[in-house]
Order: sequence, then structure tokens, then C-alpha cells
Amino acid sequence: MKIACVQMNIEFGNPDANFSNVEKYICEAAEGNPDVIVLPEMWNTGYALKYLDELADNTGASTKKLLSKLSKKYSVNIVGGSVATKTNGEFYNTMYAFNRQGDIIAEYNKVHLFKLMDEHKYIEPGNSKNLFEIDGINCAGIICYDLRFPEWTRTHVLSGAKVIFIPAQWPKKRIDHWQLLLQARAIENQCYIVAVNRVGSDPNNEFNGHSMVIAPWGELLVSNQSSEGVSYANLDLNEVIRVRDTIPVFQDRRPDLYD
Repeated sequence: MKIACVQMNIEFGNPDANFSNVEKYICEAAEGNPDVIVLPEMWNTGYALKYLDELADNTGASTKKLLSKLSKKYSVNIVGGSVATKTNGEFYNTMYAFNRQGDIIAEYNKVHLFKLMDEHKYIEPGNSKNLFEIDGINCAGIICYDLRFPEWTRTHVLSGAKVIFIPAQWPKKRIDHWQLLLQARAIENQCYIVAVNRVGSDPNNEFNGHSMVIAPWGELLVSNQSSEGVSYANLDLNEVIRVRDTIPVFQDRRPDLYD
């Protein structure tokens, strides 16, 4: 599985500019013939939470139209990061994924809302897992702050996921946590982690990227620093089996002792 990570700047409160930029980057990423293109979190609006009533994508219609069109055009799977959506007067931080035929294969609302960026004041939490298949490979997707809850990643891996996609707007001042937590999730779950962060700034935060693709032993296959652009990585899914056979963590679990 060849991955293309789109590490991009996001214009605060400007969906038109961000939609145009995402289309440009997907077209650029497709030139590398990836199997999957991955976008960052809340790329349509940024964290312009006070203005979501004006800015959020109603029922995700515009996002789904664009990503479906481009996935079909380039015959590529797209894990669409996440966008601010509005449904029945409520707002969500929503991830969509599409297959090569342009069909939607996943829709997930962020479960853990980040109080330090006031997400909980404006956005409703999701209540379901996010499992899907890409080219026959069991995958899952979580969003940014979800990363800090190891049981949430483990829940998806126990359901069969071998690749976890994590779009984010993770601020520069806590970027060390980002790398440490991502590597821990990969190692402890013996899976691939594909994590795409943004660059740039908004009125309250600075973002410096460090998008990463991490193998089941914890090796960094991609560690994009602060530059805007597309990075590629190749995943050997047989490595998941080899690592799990070498250290049989899942056979040695003692769930009878866990809360």
C-alpha cells in the first residue's frame, strides 16, 4: 500500500480557499500513483468554531462531492482527513473516506473533543468506531485528540485494523507528545500508523506539521518536518504479521484483569 500524506496550510475560516487547495494537492499527490491519499483535520474551516453556523459543510455535501469526484477521477482511495460539518443544526468534526470508484466507505465523527481548543463548546461528539477496508486491507481512522486515548486505538485494532489513519491539527508547542504517542500506538498495537498534521497558524496556535508514517516496530517511514507538501511511504502489510508472530502481544493479553 503506497500512501501519500498531504501536509498543508489551512486558511482560517475560508472554505472556498481550502477546497481549492485540497483539490490542487490531491491532483499533485495522484501524480505519484499512491493507493491512498490522506488529508489533515478540519481542513475546510480550521478551528473557526465560533463561525461554524456560516462555514460548516451542511451534511458534508460539498466535501463528499469533491472527494468522490477526485477519488474516481484518479482511481485512488482518499482518507479525507476531517471537516467541520453541520447536520440538523448540530456541528461535528467528521472524517470521510472514499474508494477508487468514488464510493464513500467510512463516515466518522470525532469521539474525544479537545477542550483546550474549545471543541466541546461547539461540536457534538461521535459515538461509533471507524472501521473500513481499503483494497482488502482492514483499516481504521481516528482524529487528533483521539490519539491520547490508547484504549480507542486498541479497540479498532482488536476489531482487525492493521493501518490506523490519524488526521490532526496538533499544535507546535506539544509536537513532542505527537511523535511519542504515535510511535507508542504503533508499537503497542503492532500496526501501521499514518498521521497527517497541518502547518501554518490560526489566531491562537502555530502548527509545524511533523506528519508521520510509522511501521509496527516503531520506525519512522515518513517524518515530514514543517514544510508544506506531499510525502510518500510504502507499507508492507506482511510486516504486521511478522511483528505479531515475533512478540505475540495479542495472545498474551489478560483482559480478565482489565477494567
